[in-house]
Amino acid sequence: MAITKWARRGLGAALLAPMLAHGQAPAWPSRPIRILVPWAPGGGIDIIARAMAARLTEALGQPVLVENKTGGGGIIGMGEAARAAPDGYTLLALDNSYTMLPHTTANLPWDHARAFAPIALGGAGAFMLVVNAAAPFTTLRDLIAAAAQAPEKLSFGTGGMGSSPHFVMEAFQQAARLRMLHVSYRGGAEAMLAVVAGQVDCSMATISAARGQIAAGRLRALAIASETRSHLVPDVPSFTEAGFPGFTGGIWGGLAAPSGTPKPILDRLEAASLTALRHDDLKRAFAAQGLEPGTLGQEGFGALIRNETARWGRVAAEAGIAKQ
Repeated sequence: MAITKWARRGLGAALLAPMLAHGQAPAWPSRPIRILVPWAPGGGIDIIARAMAARLTEALGQPVLVENKTGGGGIIGMGEAARAAPDGYTLLALDNSYTMLPHTTANLPWDHARAFAPIALGGAGAFMLVVNAAAPFTTLRDLIAAAAQAPEKLSFGTGGMGSSPHFVMEAFQQAARLRMLHVSYRGGAEAMLAVVAGQVDCSMATISAARGQIAAGRLRALAIASETRSHLVPDVPSFTEAGFPGFTGGIWGGLAAPSGTPKPILDRLEAASLTALRHDDLKRAFAAQGLEPGTLGQEGFGALIRNETARWGRVAAEAGIAKQ
């Protein structure tokens, strides 16, 4: 059947319309980007997110804003990020607590393995095992010996059941084959102050949180949960030096996007993030907080998340941590 002039004109317009629509689509990013931090301002993950946001603003030419969405042990902010449109305008400051949630929470409101596309690891900071400066423990071996002689007589404080310090302390006890009494507080700062006050024997704390109390002579750090010493506390031996090769634990955080975010956007965010993390001013800002800039992109960060999820699952199973 012959195609009329009007039909040909209509067919041409129909074919051209998607091309025009594609050509008129604004380049990404064309408006501000937000990073959801599921924790309160001032913490390690918030510091990482804000430092990266400042550099990404310069690299992408649009404001990158940090929004703190707290509550539910991180679930509120993570859930909002999981429900966001996968268009590159909502990102999540995904931290190590994400890898522990499947082992403490019975029904997460998202698919843990598939909800997010990792972008880049922003930074990490190791925990130190701290005791009261007047305690009789001067080395990690001293503490282990005392705990081994009287199971559950020595105590450790954390910011709550299922928190990062709790998981790391459980992993330490499993590695050292000892058992201590867990005392839960409302936050990590309160747990550390309980050590200062002599209410509990020890706690896991970040360098930035504990350094002032150590300098004031109120706390003593027995070991840092990393494979090497930190230049910020060079007198504190690593767990590896203290007889636990490869034992690590602390906080880490990076950027992720809702699953389904286009690969070109993820690639651009990865490149901009890794470039930002190499800047000297960002390195100095992180170092002041006891943090190391990350070097992992999409694949490496994704592998870290999977490996840590599996690790904490094993720790939770052996410790008998029940899902709530």
